[in-house]
Amino acid sequence: MPFEKDVLTTGEVAKLCNVAPRTVSKWFDSGQLGGYRIPGSKDRRIPVPELHRFMKAHGIPLADFSYGNTRVLIVDGQPEVVDALERALRESTDYEIRTASSAFKAGLECERFRPHVVLLDIHISDAEGKSLAALIRESDQMQMTRVIAMSGKLTDGQAQGLRGAGYDGFLKKPFPVRDVVKTIENVTSVVH
Repeated sequence: MPFEKDVLTTGEVAKLCNVAPRTVSKWFDSGQLGGYRIPGSKDRRIPVPELHRFMKAHGIPLADFSYGNTRVLIVDGQPEVVDALERALRESTDYEIRTASSAFKAGLECERFRPHVVLLDIHISDAEGKSLAALIRESDQMQMTRVIAMSGKLTDGQAQGLRGAGYDGFLKKPFPVRDVVKTIENVTSVVH
């Protein structure tokens, strides 16, 4: 059963796991299965990556579970970097890829594309100087999006501090494509 949605209801999760909806509610309420409640309601929602993790951890067969292609948004102000990275990822993966060259364009793409991963040049910010990673973290719809920082200007110590600033990973430019793919897979837990 392929899913285009990023978030599932307890009923949808129950069908995938071949259990009763009440069982899914118990998993959620006990904290075994992550997700959130709809404000002002008792309805629960389970993000697809969280369900995927839960099913693998508990040996639930994934035969009916189509995780879909990973959606990746590349954000960098240097067209040659964007073009090279996009071309390399298209040739070596089955990721769905979009690109943006500014924070404004990246915001539009985030709304339309709902990327699983944003490869972000950390030197791009919005008009007020706020980092795009911070804007993504503030968005309710983007809570499951993973942000990987890219920079050729940071020291190793500065790169280590990025996790506390809302980044899930870091790539130091220049980098081989295999490092990009490995970092994407690590932060999305698509490949274990």
